[in-house]
Amino acid sequence: MTSLLAGALGAGLLLAVLLDAFETIVLPRRVSRRFRITQLFYRITWAAWRGLGPFLPRRRRETFLAVYGPLSLLLLLGLWAAGIVVAFGILQWAAGSAMSLTGGAPGFGSDVYMSGTTFFTLGLGDVVPRTTLAKTLTVIESGTGFAFLAVVIGYLPVTYQAFSRREGPISLLDARAGSPPTAGELLWRHRGANDGEELRSLLHEWERWAAEVLESHLSYPALAYFRSQHNNQSWLAALTTILDSSALVIVGLDGPIVRQARLTFAMSRHTVVDLAQVFDTPPRLHDTDRLPGEQLGQLRRKLLEGGCRLQDDDGFAKRLGELRAMYEPYVTALAQHLAVRLPPWIRDRERPDNWQTSAWERPLGSPFQGPGGESHW
Repeated sequence: MTSLLAGALGAGLLLAVLLDAFETIVLPRRVSRRFRITQLFYRITWAAWRGLGPFLPRRRRETFLAVYGPLSLLLLLGLWAAGIVVAFGILQWAAGSAMSLTGGAPGFGSDVYMSGTTFFTLGLGDVVPRTTLAKTLTVIESGTGFAFLAVVIGYLPVTYQAFSRREGPISLLDARAGSPPTAGELLWRHRGANDGEELRSLLHEWERWAAEVLESHLSYPALAYFRSQHNNQSWLAALTTILDSSALVIVGLDGPIVRQARLTFAMSRHTVVDLAQVFDTPPRLHDTDRLPGEQLGQLRRKLLEGGCRLQDDDGFAKRLGELRAMYEPYVTALAQHLAVRLPPWIRDRERPDNWQTSAWERPLGSPFQGPGGESHW
């Protein structure tokens, strides 16, 4: 009876680990099952890792948090491997520990050792299965280990390729919307450029980017924990900036660009809502209003000075607020979960872009300043 229970436990653990690995690595869609090993792993480890962040100096905090994404992949792969090894060890023990040892007596320890050497295809030969069942389990585990390692070898390059495709447009946004990016800066720097055609083309590119982020982060949710190269950039901040900018264009401008802004807004909101479901982060209100009335007035005045006039009517603020309510609670919840800062609508102070700085010289003068070198905001 004990052997049957142990066999059932080993088989259940093995199936659970293999199913979890299949859903995480191979299956290209979101899994809605309530309990998953990967989900539990990230929930526990990220909460602990994020909890240590506030105890570190600010300069080191972001670097510390950036380590988690790649490290979590390695730890998750190790967890799966350990689960498979222990599962086959339990199965060998349930089969009677039918092993021939060069020294010592058969037992659960030798079964797990045999399982480990078989899984990693070491073939040391100091522990050998004797019965047909034990030999069958050994062959199955050897094939499982070979397939597992092959899938892992293919998994890591795909993950980093998706990360690279995500980060490219974020780096391009630096000169287009500032560091960190803001909707006000994005519209200001594209004021009057080809009658809005350049901005329309940019929003079109970011519509496709949002779709790629949705697809890649649903398939590989661990990518959300990979942070950008610069501390003042993140995929969530970039996505929020595009949502802010699209909302401003929809309610404040007219012409063909408005249709593209609606499409970009729809795709970007789809992305944040679906990812909020993946990470189980219910929508929540921001602690403070990201765009209070006085900042909205300041934004309108500066855009007007640059030749970009937003529609001025009584319903402007209301319509903008309705659009903001469709996505801000979701990006706020994701930002809290991922420990990233949401971008402001306008610059809180003048600062150089990332491309204007280096470790050996003072920041260059911004070519985006006014004729007298005055600050944008």
